[in-house]
Amino acid sequence: MSRPIEDYALLGDGETAALLSSDGSIDWLCWPRFDDDACFAALLGTADNGHWMLSPVAPVRGHARRYQPDTLIMETDFEVQDGAVRVTDFMPVGDGPSSVVRIVTGLHGVVEMDSALRLRFNYGELAPLLEHRDGGVEARIGPDCVVLRTDAHIELAARTIRSRFTVKAGDCVSFTMTCKRAHDAPPQPLDVQHALDETQRFWRNWIATFDDSRTAWPQAVRRSLLTLKALMHRRTGAIVAAPTTSLPEAPGGELNWDYRYAWLRDTSFAMVALLNAGFHGEARAWRDWLLRTISIEPERSRIMYRVDGGRHLREWTVDWLPGHRYAKPVRIGNAAAHQHQLDVLGEVIDCLDVARRGGLDPAPHEDLIETRIVEHLEKVWRLPGAGIWEARATPRHYTYSRIMVWVALDRFVNRRQSGSTGTAIIQRLSVLRDRIRQEALREGWNEGLGTFTQYYGGEELDASLLLMPLVGFISADDPRMASTIENIRRQLSEDGLIRRHERNASGPSEGTFLACSCWMADCLNLQGRTLEARQHFERVLATANDVGLLSEQYNVQRRELAGNFPQALSHLALINTALGLSGPTLQRGGG
Repeated sequence: MSRPIEDYALLGDGETAALLSSDGSIDWLCWPRFDDDACFAALLGTADNGHWMLSPVAPVRGHARRYQPDTLIMETDFEVQDGAVRVTDFMPVGDGPSSVVRIVTGLHGVVEMDSALRLRFNYGELAPLLEHRDGGVEARIGPDCVVLRTDAHIELAARTIRSRFTVKAGDCVSFTMTCKRAHDAPPQPLDVQHALDETQRFWRNWIATFDDSRTAWPQAVRRSLLTLKALMHRRTGAIVAAPTTSLPEAPGGELNWDYRYAWLRDTSFAMVALLNAGFHGEARAWRDWLLRTISIEPERSRIMYRVDGGRHLREWTVDWLPGHRYAKPVRIGNAAAHQHQLDVLGEVIDCLDVARRGGLDPAPHEDLIETRIVEHLEKVWRLPGAGIWEARATPRHYTYSRIMVWVALDRFVNRRQSGSTGTAIIQRLSVLRDRIRQEALREGWNEGLGTFTQYYGGEELDASLLLMPLVGFISADDPRMASTIENIRRQLSEDGLIRRHERNASGPSEGTFLACSCWMADCLNLQGRTLEARQHFERVLATANDVGLLSEQYNVQRRELAGNFPQALSHLALINTALGLSGPTLQRGGG
């Protein structure tokens, strides 16, 4: 049986990430990159699908864990009858090959420890050849190779790298596991203490840029920023939506998707969060990745990409994995990459607008790419699409998608109209912008229900409509928007959190959507209802696990996190709302 999602902590090095359970097992790791194959897949299966357990042999009487302050270095204390130990886990950040380091330190008494390392490549399917070499163990299969070094005795048995050792107070035993390609030379041994010192310094120097006085919730924001930094690919600037795949949105259901990619939709959310928090370098890297990836043919763009900008995300299922808590299928790749989603190009234009207003110098070819985008939208804006939630059903005229086309035209026109008489394209797009606005206000509004609806002519509510005032399309105090906000609060709220749409009566019900819950707080704040906004936001904070991490959703009935984890959009929304509730900030709608 899989562990609950909230049982995990995140380790990361800016290349990839690992999930570590509270009892000392690393159950998920894709190497050498976020979107590469997993060599530990117990998160979606069993221990024999790959994991690394490091824990006391004797029954554990108590344990506690925490991140070292302002880092992604995890400390877990285990107490047994005869003593206690601390296990320190981290991934060094630097130019060398990606590694995982585990250090066992005796606190008091005498504790016998057991390390059981099972590498299973190709998402938990293939056991490697294990061989003692150069004072450690080398595990090889095909192009993949992992090298384990330790000062503990190692035995190889049953396709497992095993160590049993005893630590007393003050003793220290370390393990380093490093990824390399099979044809490359073995990596140099790692100086563990130096790597620990440098990793502490890296994370603390980075987060020191953030000014705690900017918010009433500094610790939650700092942890979210550190998590976001860990989800940024440091070589390219891309931000993955999550480091995992197929963690279910609904218990036992089929809403299991691969999130190990960079979504264009997240561009403006990330840009606002990074600039408001003071991280201009990361904002610039994200903007540059975006422009480099889209290039000058927006009509051929995807809604998501690999972290290097690669376009091929063929979706297939891993039949040999039973899934997290038996939720199948386990999917690799994401077919939604090919969907027609009008809103994503609006997000791109909005992101570039926020970047300029936030002080970033324009990038080369930025004007050309923007012009190509709006010219493309001018041709295709009438087409139905899959919408913000990437529905795999009949394409529809989604209200939010049309609004984001309006956003793209609005930002483009406003920038070029200032200080000039306007050109033919500006005049043409100004007319189209106004036409789309009037259409959305007319066709997206249901007079009988007193609300904007998910798609034209429909009756369904959708929490994405909360973004309408946040992007500057309509005031939060407009009677139509105020009525929509209240309808969403009344019909989509569950225990103070917001579902993204109405319950599915015919199948498993997904949880509340944490980003939508933050958007509700933002809307209430825009209406001047600050106390209610803070209450909504603090309800979101209460869903975080013990080390401050959020998934995509929260299942109120089961009282547990759901969906891929940790989720960048949830942490982005947390950052934006926490800063917005604490004072004036740069906003998407022009604030």
